[in-house]
Amino acid sequence: MGTMKQISFSSAVAVGLGGIIGAGIFVLSGTMINLAGTGALFAFLLTGFVAVIISLEMGEMTSSMPKTTGASYSFVYNAFGSELGFVTGVSLYLSFIASISAISLGFGSYLTSMAGISNAIYPRLFAIALVVALMGVNLRGLSEAARTDFFIVIFKVGVLVVFIIFALIYGNFLRLNLSQPVSNGVPGIFSASVIAMFAYAGFQSIATMAPNIEGGGRTAAKAIMAAVVISLVLYILVTLSMLALVPASRFGYVADPLSFALQSASAPSWLFYLVDSAALAATTSATLAMIIAGSQLCHQLSKDGLLPSFFQKSSDNERSPVSAVLLTAVLGIVVMFAGNIYIIAAISNFGILLSYLLTGFALIKIRRMRKNPEKHLEFFKQGEISIDNIFKMPLYPVLPVIGIVMLVMFFFGFPAIALSAGVGLVLISIIAYYALREDRDEPIVKVRFFR
Repeated sequence: MGTMKQISFSSAVAVGLGGIIGAGIFVLSGTMINLAGTGALFAFLLTGFVAVIISLEMGEMTSSMPKTTGASYSFVYNAFGSELGFVTGVSLYLSFIASISAISLGFGSYLTSMAGISNAIYPRLFAIALVVALMGVNLRGLSEAARTDFFIVIFKVGVLVVFIIFALIYGNFLRLNLSQPVSNGVPGIFSASVIAMFAYAGFQSIATMAPNIEGGGRTAAKAIMAAVVISLVLYILVTLSMLALVPASRFGYVADPLSFALQSASAPSWLFYLVDSAALAATTSATLAMIIAGSQLCHQLSKDGLLPSFFQKSSDNERSPVSAVLLTAVLGIVVMFAGNIYIIAAISNFGILLSYLLTGFALIKIRRMRKNPEKHLEFFKQGEISIDNIFKMPLYPVLPVIGIVMLVMFFFGFPAIALSAGVGLVLISIIAYYALREDRDEPIVKVRFFR
């Protein structure tokens, strides 16, 4: 096996931005405006605040466990054990799968719009072609995939800046939209916030690459925080720009909202095609980031013995988990046929929010263990958890508690079908875990909480 090329800080940030910007701005921003009107701005600000908290938590946990590739799953697995780790890993993996489907469908919608095709089957055909192509990029190696993402991100951020400048100069509806009451009130804001949290899922992909990033966990922590802050600023500016171009009431469940906004505003054709090209690039890089994250998570689950060892198989050049990449891509294609983009995104969000919630609890537990590291030395050794020389999030424990409370509140904004599907998947994961455990004849663990 050849030597694994290390991923630079800028490429790591690009992978995170690739996952965040593609889903949130180019695919789901219109859906958020449809749900909450101008409240979409509050939703992005609210979720941005929570995302900053989560990025600080993820930064500390990634620097504490720099050898793992499972992101939130690895944090929960090493803090609480295989049972809760298995549930978290399966939920998060299926969330990455749903993300691949939702974002690639956005790619298909933009490409169909650019081509002037009205047949409803073409968005899915284009989405499938994209996933297959990116599967090939992943199989070439992780550093190659990250480097590809870097150049795509540079292009799409540049185009977004052009879009923002045009909209804020020539848009006529911003003052009107901002003077209108928030659509659907507080429930509308929370519903939009659920979708916005989906948009921030991309930074987990950085944590899955921590062992392969130059500087290890500490550099990964910085990359996570940089990706979240940059994307938050872009989200707010692009949402303002869309509200400047189109009355909020005209947005629906469209998978190509920026294209829709430009068409509605009779923008010049050159800008329409430039933004659509950036949208194709953005949804491409976001899909690529989710395939990276999903396959790395699948590889880590296999490495920990919670999935068959078959998924540990890597390519000869750069340790790309071949079987895991293939499984992730195939499942991403299958889920494209599960419903409209809003439902797919909401189902994805359940596992993502659950993983963020449990990451907060894992951080609290490990911080408590660090108070007496000699007593818990075996715990740190088994989980390969660093005791010293790590990034530590500020304002502990205030920020983790705020993050946990806000994430619990976001669950109340889920559509009923997505909430039911998420709870059902958790129950199925628990049943599967104990069925597998029973087959191995493992000893029963009994714990007394009270005397």
